[in-house]
Amino acid sequence: MKFISFKINKHAHIYIISLIFIIIIFLSFIPIISLLLLFILFFVLYFFRDPERIIPNNNNLFVSPADGLITYVGPSEPPIESEVANKEYNKISIFLNIFDVHVNRIPSNGEIVFIKYIKGKFFNATLDKSSSENERNIIILNDKNNEKIIFVQIAGLIARRIVSDLKLNQKVKIGDRFGIIKFGSRVDIYLPKHYKIQAFEGQKLIGGQSIISIME
Repeated sequence: MKFISFKINKHAHIYIISLIFIIIIFLSFIPIISLLLLFILFFVLYFFRDPERIIPNNNNLFVSPADGLITYVGPSEPPIESEVANKEYNKISIFLNIFDVHVNRIPSNGEIVFIKYIKGKFFNATLDKSSSENERNIIILNDKNNEKIIFVQIAGLIARRIVSDLKLNQKVKIGDRFGIIKFGSRVDIYLPKHYKIQAFEGQKLIGGQSIISIME
C-alpha cells in the first residue's frame, strides 16, 4: 500500500482497514468520534511508512538495521540466550522514538542461523536493562566470513509487539526488510571486535543505508 509519496508497510494493513471501517460506522451518528479516529488513522499511516533506501552495494559493509539514534557503542558480551561462545564483540544500540521509521533491515549479506523470541517486560528502551529484561527477538546471521552477526529487536515502553518475517536457513541480502517493532523500540547489533566500527554515540542513523561497520 502507498500513501502520498511513500510506501506503507504491510503490517499496517489490518490497522488501516479496521480504522476505516470504524470511522464509517461512527460517521453517521457521532461525527466527532470519526474525526478523532481520522487523526489516529493519519498517525498509523505515518508510523508505518516504509520509504525506499539507497542500499550500499558492497559485500564488506554493514548497514544499520534500524532508523534511530545511537545510544551506545562499545565492548559488550552477546546475549546469553544467543548461545554464542565467542565473547569478543562490540555492541551498537539504536533507539527508535515513535517518529522514526520502524521497519527493520538486514545489516549484511548472509544466512540466518538462529532466531529466538523471548517474552519480557517493557522498560524504557533507552535503559541498559532493556537489553536483558524486555521482550526481544534475537537473530544471528552468518556473514561471508562465517562470523556470527547478532542483532536484537527489543520492545520498549510503548512498543508491545515485535514482528519478524525471517526463517532459519534463509539467505538474506544487505538492506532487505525483515520486520518491524510497533510503536517505539530499540535494536542492538553485535559485531565481531575485529570489525571496524564506523558509528558513534549520538549519531542519527538511516536503516538499510547508514554504514556502521566494515569487515577487516
